[in-house]
Order: sequence, then C-alpha cells, then structure tokens
Amino acid sequence: MNKAVRTRAGVAVAATALLVGGLTACGAGADGTGGAGGGKGADAKAHDPVEAVKASYLKTVAAKFAKAELSTVESDGKTSSQSGTKGWYPAAHDAVLKDGGDKPDARSIMIGDTVYTQMDKPLEGKTWMQMDLARDGKPGVRLNEDPAEYLAMLLGQPKLTHVGAETTDSIEAQHYKGSFTNADLITADESTKVMEEKNRQYLRESVKPVLAFEVDLWIGKDGYPVRVDSSSTDKKGTSKTTAKFSEFGKVAPIQPPPADQVVTFDAVMKGVDDKLEQADKDLEEADKTLRDAGLPGLRR
Repeated sequence: MNKAVRTRAGVAVAATALLVGGLTACGAGADGTGGAGGGKGADAKAHDPVEAVKASYLKTVAAKFAKAELSTVESDGKTSSQSGTKGWYPAAHDAVLKDGGDKPDARSIMIGDTVYTQMDKPLEGKTWMQMDLARDGKPGVRLNEDPAEYLAMLLGQPKLTHVGAETTDSIEAQHYKGSFTNADLITADESTKVMEEKNRQYLRESVKPVLAFEVDLWIGKDGYPVRVDSSSTDKKGTSKTTAKFSEFGKVAPIQPPPADQVVTFDAVMKGVDDKLEQADKDLEEADKTLRDAGLPGLRR
C-alpha cells in the first residue's frame, strides 16, 4: 500500500464581483438645457451625474453601515446571493451566503482582511473558523460590493447619464446609467480626491481585473444609493449583480464572533496534518508487524 498522502484542505473565499452604480451625463449643454427628461437650468444642475455621485458618496461614507441584499448570476450561469449588513472603510460584512445549489446557507463575518465562517459542525467545541485574507504582510485586494465602493467607482466619471426620476421597489429615486472600460475605472480625476488616498489606491488595485463595467444606479431622495444593477466582465466572463441597500447608519456595527468560539484556519490545518502523520505511523507499525510474522507486508 502506498504511503498515505498528506492533503491540505483549501478554503475558497468568494469575492463576488462588486460592481457599482453608473451614471452618465444629464446631458446639460453649454446653453444650460438638460438632456434626458428635458430638464433645464437648476434641475439639470441638481441631477448632474458627477455632482450627484460625489454628494451621495460623501453621505454614504459617513453612514458606515447599511442593510444589503445582493443577487449575482456568475459567468457560468450559477446564481449566488447574500443578505445582511455591509460596512466600508474598512470593508466588512455580516451576511448569510447562498450559492443557489445543494449546499446549506453559510453565515460569514468579514472585518478588513479577517473572515469568520460559521461551520456546520463544531470543531474542537468551536463554531467559527477564522481566516486571514492578507498575503505576505500585504492586504488582500478585492471588491466588497458595498454602496460606498459602488459610488467610488463612479467618482468623476465623465461617461455618466442621468436617465430621470423613477420608482424602484416603491422608492422614489433618480436613475443614472453608465458603461465603462477598464481604463475608465482606473482613471481618477479631481473629484476622487474626496476619498482618502489609501482607499483610492486600494480601489484602483481592486478594479484592475475588470475589463468592462455597465451599471444602472438609483439614488433616493435622501441622497443614499438604494439600488445598483451591474454587469462586470473579467477574463472569466461576465457576471451580473443586483444590489439593494437600506437603513443607512441605522444598523448596528459589525462585530466579530466571541473569541472563545473561534478556531483559526492554520490550527485546523495543523490538526489535519497531525492526523495524517499519525496514520502514516500506524501503517508503518502494521506493516512491520506483518513482516515480522512472515506475512506479506502492507507496503510494496
């Protein structure tokens, strides 16, 4: 029998394609006339996409947390969803994840680069596994699909259109629309300076894999983004996400699980390795015993 092979379990942390709202110029011309919807003067200025997104971004940043419901159709046709609370700066979530298949729903808590996954069965009497997304001392780079990030992707974008006033999910809102290339997403102008520099640089790294991005964004009367429908294309294909947000600044901050209920991923892997090593030793002992007795051994 061949020597037992040590196998390390891999853990995949999904990072849904995070996409944001899009806007596109209300089409105000040099004479002050509006574009879509025929708005003029002050009305056209009030719904200027660049200014609307900037104002919504600043208000959203101050809220820190919101309720979120997201549904994504991946490039392979599979559907996944998440519902719960989103946070930003640092990126965070406390959500129930559904993969649309036979797997049970999973609760996930993320704060910055630390992810806690609730396990189906307790391990060493603990119900949460902790994993660090940072690599070699560098922060993990990914999109978080939170409302502040959606708006940040659109800060200062000239390819923005104001579609008009609409009602979405019984909420009165202004609809904006846009279509962007990778070059558009990584280019920042003066308006993005409302972002902290570290957040601005992080966003640029996060959108590098995105080849094309199309978005519809609805901003409610209160200035918060209430819905984002987006399509994001990378080298794997195109995924489509619908994100809905509510209760800005009203939900409780995201907290990690109780420390006495957490086991680290490294500890879990060490336990697996120790068990496999012991299995190897047991096989070696059994093989030696059989050979000493003049019988064919287990090893060949």
